[in-house]
This record gives sequence, structure tokens and C-alpha cells, in this order.
Amino acid sequence: MKTGARERAMLGATLFIILAAGWGSAGHLMAKDRAPQVSSDDPTFRLYNLLDSKFNGKLDDFYVLADVFQDPKNPGQAEQHVLRVEYNKDRAFGKLTIRVRTVAQLTPDQLKTYSPKQIYEFAETDSAKFTKTDPGSFGKPGDVYFEPAEEGGALGSVAATSEVQAQYERYLTNYLQPALEKKPAAGNGS
Repeated sequence: MKTGARERAMLGATLFIILAAGWGSAGHLMAKDRAPQVSSDDPTFRLYNLLDSKFNGKLDDFYVLADVFQDPKNPGQAEQHVLRVEYNKDRAFGKLTIRVRTVAQLTPDQLKTYSPKQIYEFAETDSAKFTKTDPGSFGKPGDVYFEPAEEGGALGSVAATSEVQAQYERYLTNYLQPALEKKPAAGNGS
């Protein structure tokens, strides 16, 4: 019987060592799986903080006029992007969505007459869409960029190039952040 008790004690000690080693390595693995810290200067980080603190983590159908640019197909003709923004901090994927539509550059009278939402709806089709999940540069896992394969066609996902990343950051820093900072707190819409 002494042999059986000794074997059980050794078996128990061995199991304890295996479990202890397993728990230690699991904790070690979990530390590696944490997302890297994002700089407080990151445009998405700053936007998410603003939306969480001022708008209670939710923004529905916010519209803003964005950049004016020259139409590459028609030299001398200016066009303008109109953005529709939605945010929900509780979503696991795609917390931030930015839809982009393109219209001919608006006259001062049109700017006085129509709201950004009306201008966005006038354009009818999206020319691009950004879906962002976590703070950090655009193009990380959980981020998707869409554009039409052909003019007026359906949107399809494409690679987030450095141009796409720059455009995303420009929309955030030059148009969304300033417009949302001016907007009254806890409101939704344009």
C-alpha cells in the first residue's frame, strides 16, 4: 500500500506541475495577444474619444461636406465629396463607417439652400466607403475599404493603399473632427 500512496502523491505532484506550467504559459500568451497601444495623436483614437465622451458612443447619419477637387475625367470641372458618418462604440466590427459620395461643386446659393444630408442623397450612389473597427492607421485587421469596380457600379472591397490611408486621415482631421467639435453634444444627424 505504501507504493500506491507514493505513486498517487507523485502523480498528483506531476499533475500540479503540468497545470502550473500550463497556467503560466497561458498568461504569458494572453499578454502577447493584447492589442498594441495607439498614440493619443492617432486621428481615429481622437475621433473615438470625442464620439464616446460628447455623443455617448453613438452617432447616426451625420453628414458633412468635404474636399473640393478637380474631376480627373473633365479638366476644369470641380467636384466635392459629401460624407455620411455612423459610429457605435458597442459594435465589435465596424464601429465607424464613412460613406463618400461625389457631387459637382456647389454654388454659394446651393450651399445656403440644401443641407449636407440633402446633397448626399442627391448624389444617389457611394463612390467609396471606409469601415473602421479599432484605433490606429487605416488598413489594420477589422478595417475594410470599398470602392466601385466600375463607374456607377456596386462597391467591392479593395486593398487599403497609402493613398486610401491618407484620404481616410484627411477626412477625419480636416472635416469630421472639426465639424463634430462644433456640433452640440449628444445629438445625432447633420
